[in-house]
Amino acid sequence: MTLSTLLINIGIAAVILSAVLYFAYKSRIKSLLMTLIQNFCGVLFVFSGWVKAVDPLGTAYKMEQYFDEFYSTFEATWFGFLAPVFPYFSKHAIWFALIMIVFEIVLGVMLIIGARQKFASWAFLLLVAFFTVLTGFTYLTGYVPAEANFFQFGSWAEYNANNMKVTDCGCFGDFIKLEPKVSFFKDIFLLVPALFFVWKNRDMHQLFSVPVRNGIVGLSVSVLVVYCFSNYVWDLPQKDFRPFKKGADVRTIREAEQDAMAAVQITDWKLENKETGETLTVSNAEYMGNLSAYMGKYSVLEQIKGEPSIKPTKISDFQITDLDGYDITDDILYSEQPYFLVVNYMLKGDPKVMTRIVRDSVFSIDTVSIFDTGTLELDTQYTVRSFDELIESEEEYIDQNWSTSYLKKHTDVLKPFTDAAKADGYTVMMAIGKSDPDAIGQFDEATGLGIQYGMADDILLKTIVRSNPGVVLWQDGKILDKWHIKKLPDYAEVKKLYLEGQ
Repeated sequence: MTLSTLLINIGIAAVILSAVLYFAYKSRIKSLLMTLIQNFCGVLFVFSGWVKAVDPLGTAYKMEQYFDEFYSTFEATWFGFLAPVFPYFSKHAIWFALIMIVFEIVLGVMLIIGARQKFASWAFLLLVAFFTVLTGFTYLTGYVPAEANFFQFGSWAEYNANNMKVTDCGCFGDFIKLEPKVSFFKDIFLLVPALFFVWKNRDMHQLFSVPVRNGIVGLSVSVLVVYCFSNYVWDLPQKDFRPFKKGADVRTIREAEQDAMAAVQITDWKLENKETGETLTVSNAEYMGNLSAYMGKYSVLEQIKGEPSIKPTKISDFQITDLDGYDITDDILYSEQPYFLVVNYMLKGDPKVMTRIVRDSVFSIDTVSIFDTGTLELDTQYTVRSFDELIESEEEYIDQNWSTSYLKKHTDVLKPFTDAAKADGYTVMMAIGKSDPDAIGQFDEATGLGIQYGMADDILLKTIVRSNPGVVLWQDGKILDKWHIKKLPDYAEVKKLYLEGQ
């Protein structure tokens, strides 16, 4: 679905709702235009909030990206004193996400029923302004070269999408991926009804009585908080809009996306005159046909390519390596037998550099020779190793200090499952992000899992399953099922559903 299609559908819903209200509550409608705008913005916010509420962690991950970028942007400026707050915000991104999601949906409900007109009007304006800042920052970073800071306006150059660190705003979660420019202008457009609400909030329709409206708002908050928690604390998202959804043929999609990217043709060349610094863009046919005219005189700034026939998704980035750095992606995607992939985008510990006393024994080695007493020729020669002294020295090591509750998820819940799977001869591997072989070795020793391990990009792992850890069952490159660690069934149940007859 595209943004235009979505807005048309929301517009139709707003018209129908406004018509119903006009005939059912005509006396409460002061301005049909205001009612139509209320319903349009209300339905839009309810829907955009819902597609985020089904996956709060996705919004939290997006907020982390923003906070990380704000930190690096502010740190090198006069506003550097603000930078330290962003790591704190990033650490608590899930709470920012939950508050924003619940507030957005409840605000949409308030607009539809006309609750607290003045508060709703100003809240809508402030929230849209907040969204505009986020999407505007995302879009405008396309004008900022990699070596420049956002606030170095004199260094801004021609727009280049590759300069953007946050490539989409997450306005509609994973339901629709909007280009930053589209997101920014969408929010600019929403500022118009936002200002209209502030100006004419007395013309807003109000349904039901004050106690009923307050009750609806209060009930909405309670239900939404529980609903959001159910989509990440206790289980996987109710609706999966990501490419690694249950039933996805990851191998086939990945091959198609890679083939489409390989087939992309160069359309133009962006060149710079080495003497004058002048830049120009020439077509690929012109450049290749007159190569001698450009070689030596111009340097290549950029190859401009066409769009692939298939838009790449995160599946194109699917890659897992073993602890020695060898690519083992095909072991998963081309396995004809069921394959259990445990996803751990982050090992939860508090690593600290510690010191310990290391004792080394020093020995002296002497050579003993035995001669024949009759001939005085060498008969036997051997070495004698004797203790000399004990030397003590300090050695630094990393104590991972694993979270107790985190370890219990692996020892009490995951290990019985993986042990049973291994006993039946199935491969079990854990893909870990943001770690190193030493930490992984300590983790395996602490949990006693005794399974295979691999490493992958943490953002990729977050995309595959919204649980840390989570379990994904693959076969022939397809995702048969996946589970939140708190909803992991007994192995016997999984075996009955998917493995019997294999």
